[in-house]
Amino acid sequence: MGLQHYLHGVTFECPYMALQEKPKVVRCVLEGKAYSSIEIDRIFSASKAQGKSLYYVDEELLQQIQPDVIFTQDVCEVCQIDTQCTAAAVAKLQKQPLIIPLTPQNLDDVYQTVVTIATALGEEEKAYQHLSALQKRTDAILNTLRINRMPLKRVSLLEWIEPIYNCGHWIPFQVAQAGGIDMLSNPAGDSIVTPWEKMVKYNPEVLVIAPCGFDVRRSVEEVHLLSQKTEWQQLQAVQTGQVYVVDFDLFTQPSASTLVNGIEMLAALFHPRLFTIPGHLQHKVKNIIKQQAYAGA
Repeated sequence: MGLQHYLHGVTFECPYMALQEKPKVVRCVLEGKAYSSIEIDRIFSASKAQGKSLYYVDEELLQQIQPDVIFTQDVCEVCQIDTQCTAAAVAKLQKQPLIIPLTPQNLDDVYQTVVTIATALGEEEKAYQHLSALQKRTDAILNTLRINRMPLKRVSLLEWIEPIYNCGHWIPFQVAQAGGIDMLSNPAGDSIVTPWEKMVKYNPEVLVIAPCGFDVRRSVEEVHLLSQKTEWQQLQAVQTGQVYVVDFDLFTQPSASTLVNGIEMLAALFHPRLFTIPGHLQHKVKNIIKQQAYAGA
């Protein structure tokens, strides 16, 4: 929204540009560690069972910044620090800031957080300008699908590989706006473990793999956990070469602009005759079947 001059601290998992420009206030004990999907799942499950957080605040840096406003989240205690942990660090500050939780459940909620953020900074009009530009992009996709009377593609988007997690919260709405339907998803709710047998029975036309926190390179290292499963080769998406690994930040990092990027990406994957992957997003996707075929050759 052009409001980054208000921002004086970010989290360890913010976009690359933000990490280059702003100091990391929120850290994670797993930073720099090369754990597998299975190991990460076990670590998070154990910490949750013990009531511990894997995240912490750089309290010295927070004292230096002396923020007026802190935005936090309560959507997922696994993926990022929550309001409760943040409040414990904030209690030690001499000047108490305003803490504003951002807890979107669906895509409209994400758009509303844009207004919440801008309004808290006294820049509400910037939010509506930003959302108007984003809506023009999503409207263009929906209009193209309507004009061409495109049927919905049967899709599955995975938020984790081992164990397999379906997609939840706003992602099913992204899928729908891109001309697909994910019948294994959990709209406006948490993603959940999904048995492989259920995936096989559903047999998606398009399979999108976007593990939370993983970029394409990192995800490709773990795709064998799926491709070695029984009946992998029988999936329609595999047989037609429509299995894609995509950067997580287009889906599980709920910035309105990056989610719209995600919708444009999905539209191009679902309906390549009508849409192309935007140039600035082409490095964020890999057709894993084509890669495997090339490696085999």
